[in-house]
Amino acid sequence: MSAVKQAHAQWSSRMGFVLAATGSAVGLGNIWKFPYMVGESGGAAFVFIYLACIFLIGLPILVSEWLLGRRGQKNPINTMQEVASISGSSRLWVLVGLGGVLGAFLILSFYSVIGGWSLAYIKDALTGSFSGQDAEGIGAIFSGLLASPATLIFWHSLFMLITVGIVARGVTRGLEKAATLLMPALGILLVLLVFYGMTTGGFGQALEFMFRAQWSQVNGGIVLAALGHAFFTLSLGMGIMMAYGSYLGEEVNLLKSARTVVIMDTVIALAAGLAIFPIVFAEGLDLGEGPGLIFVTLPVAFGNIAVGWLVGLAFFLLLTFAAVTSAISLLEPVVEFVEERSPLGRAGSTLVAGVAAWALGVLALLSFNVLSEFLILGLNVFDLLDTLTSKFFLPLTGLGVILFLAWRLDKEDVRKELGLDVYDFSLWNLIVRYLAPLGVIVVFFANL
Repeated sequence: MSAVKQAHAQWSSRMGFVLAATGSAVGLGNIWKFPYMVGESGGAAFVFIYLACIFLIGLPILVSEWLLGRRGQKNPINTMQEVASISGSSRLWVLVGLGGVLGAFLILSFYSVIGGWSLAYIKDALTGSFSGQDAEGIGAIFSGLLASPATLIFWHSLFMLITVGIVARGVTRGLEKAATLLMPALGILLVLLVFYGMTTGGFGQALEFMFRAQWSQVNGGIVLAALGHAFFTLSLGMGIMMAYGSYLGEEVNLLKSARTVVIMDTVIALAAGLAIFPIVFAEGLDLGEGPGLIFVTLPVAFGNIAVGWLVGLAFFLLLTFAAVTSAISLLEPVVEFVEERSPLGRAGSTLVAGVAAWALGVLALLSFNVLSEFLILGLNVFDLLDTLTSKFFLPLTGLGVILFLAWRLDKEDVRKELGLDVYDFSLWNLIVRYLAPLGVIVVFFANL
């Protein structure tokens, strides 16, 4: 096991690292995607299968990315180059690091566009734009947003500016400080929204829907959806956790930290469901609205309930905080790479990476309007970026990470680094060598 090179930036505390890693995991996937997937996939059965998958597949890959990052103490590309060289493995393993950094860059470009939507909805909640609107009225607001290139570019630019401003400040003053401020704020807003949900009259239905499983409804599609989301929700396969691991000292217990992150990520996802579903049930809205649940369905409720503007404001602040904590983590591996491979300092590297992601994001947002007819393989730019990353870059990078750790690193070194006894390590070895890779392979081919 390589010694930590203290010249490389380090987290100031384990808690700061855990909050930053949790902030990365807790993004639009928790507040936006998880609730609508639960709604589309029949409720509690999906939740329980998801929980099993996240501990059996998500957690081992998370630990693997941190471990490799800590050993390499560099950006994901250089890390894979170094650990492959030390283990006598092929130089082609560097493609795992390259896939992670490139995947994070591509995701950030269109993720910032969605973050911009959330900022726009904060303004709409404050100005009472949702008041008295039906589904058609809210749909018109959202369609109007997508149809205006200037409006989309403004909000996309503002969101990216916030992201760049935080990352440019560095690991402790930027990433860590943002996480220690935004994660507690996110938690407080979520608790307040759950308490509000208890007053709506739909809370009992929400509890039953989320936690009383109808196992007869389970099919292969639900299992695959739970397996896929368990992999994607922890920011795996994006180079993020490898970059975060590169700032870790030897004293941090990786398994204990990973359990904490997984539990916090899961609790926040479940709490988001308990905040959203009571409103949906109380207002008689459609559970299976899919991606439109957040930007079309819920604003209908906010516009027609007491103090709806305040509830809507709290909700879209929550969504924006979650988006920012993930966006800064997506930018970090790209910045770390530019900083280590160029004469640019931290601020310059962040600016270059941020502007490049912003420019690609502009192309993505134009696919909703002026470039709507421009298709590549039948997909507009936004959908192409989403498809490339979710179906190819992320699962293949995650698979590469887990296979490298399981089959190329010295098993005894890994056992000691994880602090496991022989029996527990045998179980770990079984999971990382066979179960987790098989799960990722199933997700990859199912997505195809």
